[in-house]
Amino acid sequence: MSIRLRLTAWYTAILAVTLIVFGSAVYGVVHYNTYNSVRERLVQQYNKIARTSVVLNSNARTGDYFSFQTPADLTSQTYVQMIDYINNKLTISRNLGDLNINFPYPDYDHAVKQQGFKPVSIQGNPFYLYQGVITESNTGQIIATLQVAIYTGHEVELLTLLRNILVISATIMIIVASSLGLFLARKSMSPIGNVIEAASQIQNGQDLSVRIDYDGPQDEVGQLIDTVNSMLARMEGFYKNLEESYATQRRFVSDASHELRTPLTTIRGNVDLLEKMWSDEEGDRPKLDEATLKQMTREAISDIADESKRMSRLVGDMLSLARADTGRTFDKQPIPLEILVEEVARRAQFLPRQADWITGDFSILNGVYVNGNKDYMQQMLFIFIENAFKYTPEGQVTFDALLYEDQVGIRIADTGIGMDKDEVPYIFDRFYRADQSRGMTEGIGLGLSIAKWIIDELNGSVEVVTRQGEGTTFIIWLPVVFPVPLE
Repeated sequence: MSIRLRLTAWYTAILAVTLIVFGSAVYGVVHYNTYNSVRERLVQQYNKIARTSVVLNSNARTGDYFSFQTPADLTSQTYVQMIDYINNKLTISRNLGDLNINFPYPDYDHAVKQQGFKPVSIQGNPFYLYQGVITESNTGQIIATLQVAIYTGHEVELLTLLRNILVISATIMIIVASSLGLFLARKSMSPIGNVIEAASQIQNGQDLSVRIDYDGPQDEVGQLIDTVNSMLARMEGFYKNLEESYATQRRFVSDASHELRTPLTTIRGNVDLLEKMWSDEEGDRPKLDEATLKQMTREAISDIADESKRMSRLVGDMLSLARADTGRTFDKQPIPLEILVEEVARRAQFLPRQADWITGDFSILNGVYVNGNKDYMQQMLFIFIENAFKYTPEGQVTFDALLYEDQVGIRIADTGIGMDKDEVPYIFDRFYRADQSRGMTEGIGLGLSIAKWIIDELNGSVEVVTRQGEGTTFIIWLPVVFPVPLE
């Protein structure tokens, strides 16, 4: 059974129970009040007749000892019947005699037990009867039973009409309510059908751009649809990120394979050359003099060493990026920045370069600490410095620092070849190298990617200002942990 039918069934059942309880309460109140009024009239008439009968009984001298006198205000709808147990005589009122009927009466032994009110029906005519016993005033002996009844045809018709109205109206209300409930449930649940349809489209067609259209109120269904749309948007974002990650991974593997193939080919060629030059088979050995043979051997070994170093750097860089991809980080602690940058500046002057090396005044970093790791921070700075030396064939490379509010900036500026501003968003991608530098400078394009990962781990940022043919400036911004004055 669908949710719509279950909701309709529950609505109908609850409404039916409510109407039954309400109708029963209304009918019960009307029934009680109606017959309570009848009982009050019966008691009044009974008391009048009983008093008259007692007076007659106490003064009687004849055999008509137990006759009763009809009160003057006795209504035509009130009927009286008396059973004389002494003379075994039944006396009835005139209107009851006109109807030619008698009420059922108890025998002497059951007279006391059957006192009170009870409805009776004689020849299809409804009456409400009250009976009580009349006793001898001196001895207390039961001498008669007095029955007073009122015709309740009008009351029965009224209650029957009320019952029919309640039953028919309740039935109509249940039918109408169930129909409207089914309609409203179908309308309310129709957005759920849209959710199911959208989910089916995504499952069958893998189209994560599908969204559920909904212009209704922001009730539970509206909130559900908003949540599903938000979930679909996040899934689409995750899927795109995953596709981009797969594409980056494929490009990474392709570039890594290409970068590794070149040194391996060089090493393999030089090894084959050395094998031929130093082969024991004279036919395979080239005819070279000893000096030339030694010179070529030294060149081949030098090439093998250079390519091995290049492969080592490549493997080390790839391992660093692999650690970054797995979410691994490094231990951090407060690092005195002045000592670190002065050491980097001192060691950087011994790097291979054609440009002039100019360092600024690092005394402004006195007492400035950043939360980081000394080895990784040095690696990050050397990447930027070596990159500046590499792309500055002439001119100068400047290394200095600046403070701004609660951040410290480490600046590496060069007057080298620079780059186009459109290339800036891609310089931190793996294996990316500016077109004008490909083939002109050494490198595999992983250094800046590693530097960017280290900066992100330090909760920092990097600012790039460049102009083609005029140089590039990198500013690494790091948050200051706390200043500690030197003693």
